[in-house]
Amino acid sequence: MVLDFKIFPQLQTERLILRNIESTDAELIHKLRSDEVVNRFVGRDNSSTVEKAKEFILKIQNLVAKNEGLYWIIRLKENNDLIGSVCLWNFDPENEIVEIGYEMLPEFQGKGIMTEALKAVTKHTFEEIKAKIITAFPSEDNVNSVAILKKMNFEFEDKKYNNTHENVNNIATYTLRNRTLI
Repeated sequence: MVLDFKIFPQLQTERLILRNIESTDAELIHKLRSDEVVNRFVGRDNSSTVEKAKEFILKIQNLVAKNEGLYWIIRLKENNDLIGSVCLWNFDPENEIVEIGYEMLPEFQGKGIMTEALKAVTKHTFEEIKAKIITAFPSEDNVNSVAILKKMNFEFEDKKYNNTHENVNNIATYTLRNRTLI
């Protein structure tokens, strides 16, 4: 696996720009991380503040600097408003496995935006990072998230992999395999 994020990989799709998180994103990160619906599915409490958002941004910037994670802000090309995020983390270089995570503000869900973003990130993960397996750990209660994974050919597995989540109810394991490297 290639874990060198000194040059952050900005990704573009037909409608979206996926870019690095910036300190100026604090208000938008706070909005995303304080959404009750989103938090319920990712096992996060609703105690977000702008100050906690700033701390989160610093944490993410440090992870990227240490090549321990990537975190993309999802925005529409037409404006700079954050509408969601996608991250890669829990890298397992020995087994060439990485976990993907994602979240989106409810008002942007159901428009194919997350599927479009995930296609760009999974392509980058397989082609540039050279991962063999991408794992995802959604709550089975999050039917929209599970539907997106299935649409993208992730398969349900009865194996834990690199799952470190403890606060998510009815958690499931889905994997997508890089057929060109296996």
